[in-house]
Amino acid sequence: MIIGAEPLTELLARILGRAGAPADRARICAEHLVAANLNGHDSHGAGMAPSYVRWIAAGKLRPDGRAAVVSDAGAVIVVDGGFGLGQPVAREAIELAITRARELGAACLALRNACHIGRIGTYGEQCAEAGMVSMHYVNVVGAGPAVAPFGGREARMLTNPYCCAIPRAGGEHVVLDFATSAIAIGKLRVAFMKGEDVQPGALVEPSGKPTTDPRSFFGGEARSMLLPFGLHKGGGLQILCELLGGALAGHWTMQPSADRTFGAAVNNMLSIVIDPDALGRRAAFEAEAEAMIDYIRSTPPADGVDRVRLPGDPERESRADRLAHGIPIDDNTWAQIREAALSVGLEPADLPAA
Repeated sequence: MIIGAEPLTELLARILGRAGAPADRARICAEHLVAANLNGHDSHGAGMAPSYVRWIAAGKLRPDGRAAVVSDAGAVIVVDGGFGLGQPVAREAIELAITRARELGAACLALRNACHIGRIGTYGEQCAEAGMVSMHYVNVVGAGPAVAPFGGREARMLTNPYCCAIPRAGGEHVVLDFATSAIAIGKLRVAFMKGEDVQPGALVEPSGKPTTDPRSFFGGEARSMLLPFGLHKGGGLQILCELLGGALAGHWTMQPSADRTFGAAVNNMLSIVIDPDALGRRAAFEAEAEAMIDYIRSTPPADGVDRVRLPGDPERESRADRLAHGIPIDDNTWAQIREAALSVGLEPADLPAA
């Protein structure tokens, strides 16, 4: 089905509110999910809401949980998410880091124990909108490993996203945001729901045989594994996210003595937020960055490519298209959203027509 951003946001906010989230926090989460859809990242969009409802019902996700400062050393802040609804918790924590970076020039934020905080690019965008440069290292815990390290044949980590964002005065910020696995598990889920294959090189069976069938990941004990992107380079960044986001910020990694049976996706994130004003004249930084961006964009495109893009351009293009034409939701994902809505007491008449 095709649905507009606002009706989808209203529906998700109602579902999360009925599941137990305070209205303001349900709205923040719903807006985050729909923004991910608008930006073309359906893996982190509305299709996550049914998981949140299940985790709330199981007592794993605290829908009213809020960010709590554990320690404050000025430029270094530790925040515990208390297993709260991840999007509002992470927004609150990042806002604290932005405020501190304005005061001191830079801030290092350790966020731990936040249930699935969603698309990490959102927090890079939040920093960029405030004029801040930021870097975010994230690990994922709460379930068993599903991503093999480079050169390995057994899973040891999850998808461990990384994000870096550079503000631009005109608002078209440079936002690099990706899972360190070849694709995110959410993108596997989207392909599985649509009955589509995934790109070669993303999945490998326990025997070592490559596969493109997402059913091999979601079914059975001997399921396939994701691989890191970019061979040893992506594999190295994958490990850094585990050590910086997990061990340093969260004190919770995927090593076997840690809890792998929590039953919900939990994120730990190390964020570094820098005020360019603290490094000298912002105008000089912006002028040099814009000159470099112009130089990059002037590159003649390769065969089959219409133009050279910056990180963040594909999201802007998707957002413009989907705001104009609506957000596509595949039938299986819509069925899960509908089931989640009915499970919290909404009526069939409350749902948009397919």
